[in-house]
Amino acid sequence: MSIITEKEKIIAHKCVEYALRHGASAVRVSLNKSTNDGCTILNGELDKVTHAADRSVFIYIYADSRYGTFSTNRLSDAELEEFISGAIRMVKMLGEDACRSLPEPDRTAKDAVTGLELGLYDGRYLDADVQERLDRAHAISIIEENAVDTAEGYTVLSEECEYNESFDDMYLIDSQGFEGRHTETSFSCFSEITIADKEGNRFSGYWWDMSPEYDRLDFQECGRNALQKAVSQIGPKKRRSGRYRMVVDRNVASRLVSPLINALNATSIQQKMSFLEGTKDRKVFSEGMTLKDMARTPGKTGSRLFDSEGVSTTDAPVIENGVVKKYFVNTYMANKMGISPTVEDISRPCLMPYMKGNPLMSGEKSISLEDILRYCGSGILVTGFNGGNSNPVTGDFSFGIEGFAFSRGKITHPVREMLITGNLTGLWNNLTAVGTDARSSSRWQIPTMAFEEVSFSGE
Repeated sequence: MSIITEKEKIIAHKCVEYALRHGASAVRVSLNKSTNDGCTILNGELDKVTHAADRSVFIYIYADSRYGTFSTNRLSDAELEEFISGAIRMVKMLGEDACRSLPEPDRTAKDAVTGLELGLYDGRYLDADVQERLDRAHAISIIEENAVDTAEGYTVLSEECEYNESFDDMYLIDSQGFEGRHTETSFSCFSEITIADKEGNRFSGYWWDMSPEYDRLDFQECGRNALQKAVSQIGPKKRRSGRYRMVVDRNVASRLVSPLINALNATSIQQKMSFLEGTKDRKVFSEGMTLKDMARTPGKTGSRLFDSEGVSTTDAPVIENGVVKKYFVNTYMANKMGISPTVEDISRPCLMPYMKGNPLMSGEKSISLEDILRYCGSGILVTGFNGGNSNPVTGDFSFGIEGFAFSRGKITHPVREMLITGNLTGLWNNLTAVGTDARSSSRWQIPTMAFEEVSFSGE
C-alpha cells in the first residue's frame, strides 16, 4: 500500500460534495491509509510475521444543529453517496446540539500541504521485504550474538524480540475549505528478557526504541538494555516506610505528567472531573515546572501541524514557572463552556530542565540521571509503576512502584513492593530537579525528575 493518491483525494472531496447535496450544513472528511509490518523472534526462532493494511474514510456530519460520525472502507462513488445520504438521515433523527460546529477557518492550519513538511516520512519503508524485516528482528537478539555472560549467576529463561514498521497517511478536509495532510513512518524495535537467579527467582526487563527514520534505531542496544534491566533487579530488599527524596527515571516519568494533561482538558473541566478547574493563569506548581507543547519540531515523534479538527498547532507553554497557561479546548467545548478555543489536546509535551537553587537555562548544560542522583544524595529511584491510580477530582494518588535505593549519589540495591501516596499538586510543588535526558524516541519528552518529601509505604 502506498501513500494517498490523487484519485483518493478526489474521493474525499466527493464525500464533502455528497454530504452537502443530501442536506448536511457542514462536513469534515478524514481519509486515512496505514500499514504495519512486523516480525517477532522468540528464543532465537521465528514466532510470527504480521502484516496489516487499512484504508478508510471518516465523515463528520453537521446537519440541522445535530452531529454524527461515520466511517467506511468502501470507497466506490455509488456506495459512498448511498452511505452518506443514509448517515445524514440518521443524524437528523438525533437530538439537537447547537454547540456542534466546525472551527473558524482562521484557526485552521494553512501550511500542511504535502504532509511532508515536518520530515516524519522515510521512504525506505516501502523498500523493505519480509526477509529484511526478519533479519532486523534477529539483530535485536543478544542470545544469537552470544552477549549473555553466564558467569554472572543468572540464567536467561526467555527472550522475545520484535521489529515493526508502520506507515500512516492522513488527508483532512472540510466544507469551509480547509485542506491538510500528515504523513509519517515509524520504525521500532523491542526486547523483553526474563532471567532466573541462583535461587530460581524470576526477573524481567524490557527496552524499546522508535523513530520516524530507520537509521536512528540501535538494534544491539535494545537487547542489551533489556538484559541489564532484568539483571539489575536481582537481590531486592524491602525498605521501611517513610518520606524520601524520589528520583523518577525518564522511561516512566510520563506517568506523573499524564494526569496533569488530562486535568487541563476542557472535557474533564466541564464534567467536574479535574482538580485543575479554575487554575488558568494561577501559580499552582513549583516555579521550576515549565511544561511546553513543542508540536512543530521537525523530525520528532509526536509533531504535527494540525489537530483532528484541522486547527493549527503552536509551540507554546502549557505550564510556565508553575503557572497554568493553557487549557486544551476543542471547538465543541469552547461553544459549550463559552470560553476561547485552543487545540483539542497536547501533541508533544516537553518538560524543561530545572535544578532548585542552581539557575539553569535550557540547552546550557546537560543534566543526566547520574547528575540528579548526586544532587539528591540519598532516596529512592523509581524505575517502574505497578498499578495504582490518581483521583481526577482531587489529585490524590496511590501508585505501586519498583526501583532502587540510592545513597551518596550511588545506587545501592533494588527495592520492590512499595507504594507512593500523596496529592499531585503537592508533589509537583516539591519538584527539585528535571534533567535533559528525555528519550528522543518518545512523543512524551519527559526526562528524569526529582521530588522532595515523598511518602513511601514499605515494611
